[in-house]
Amino acid sequence: MSENSTAPDAHAERHRTAPARDRGEPRFPGGPAADPAGSHHERRIRSFRPRRGRVTVGQGEALRRLWPQWGLDIDGLHRLDLGELFGDPDLPVVLEIGFGMGEATAQMAAADPGTGILAVDVHTPGQGNLLALAERDGLSNVRVANGDAIILLREMLAPAALAGLRVYFPDPWPKKRHHKRRLLQPEFVELAATRLRPGALLHCATDWEPYAEQMLEVLTASPSFDNTQPDGGYAPRPDFRPLTKFESQGLDKGHIVHDLIFRRNEA
Repeated sequence: MSENSTAPDAHAERHRTAPARDRGEPRFPGGPAADPAGSHHERRIRSFRPRRGRVTVGQGEALRRLWPQWGLDIDGLHRLDLGELFGDPDLPVVLEIGFGMGEATAQMAAADPGTGILAVDVHTPGQGNLLALAERDGLSNVRVANGDAIILLREMLAPAALAGLRVYFPDPWPKKRHHKRRLLQPEFVELAATRLRPGALLHCATDWEPYAEQMLEVLTASPSFDNTQPDGGYAPRPDFRPLTKFESQGLDKGHIVHDLIFRRNEA
């Protein structure tokens, strides 16, 4: 057997997993908690499934090293000072709910260093990947939050604290009996409105047609938002939202992606 036949190739090395840990040992000491809000808040129907997944060695190392500096758990027990969190009291901060593996988030952060991105997800591999991307690209304007975005909005952010809100490709919960789990409901929209400053954009995108229709109906009915489109319909994809690999694959299959961009009004 040749020497090269036993050496892992670059792909295998990149995707090898972290060594096993002893029972009871924290998965990532000092990293994201498994259930940060615990029993502090009410049990309710959630719009997300906790997804831990397989974490590569690189992602795990990023979580261990960078979480204390750039990560936070959504425990619902204290009010966040976004100026302190980002190290700049004048930095406008946009909240992104659900960032997947973080590639698009990193691209947006690199393209707009004058805006902070507070990116929320419960996907551990994605959290580690985004932290690694932020370090690699020197993105000091990214912070990663772990947990329930509803608790973050309701309990941990001050009124009018946000300069924008992005919800890209949330779980569509396609079965009718699961529609109540969709994030974009009237209650969520009005909660978000209290945390957005006047003029801030609420930007959603989905490739699930029935969910796009629901989003448009809910946002149009809200007294707190105005559609940026004069015809009251969907918006073209703005240049600042990157075309992701997932989205490109969907477009190749004939999926139609709808963007909805609404502006927080003065009401």
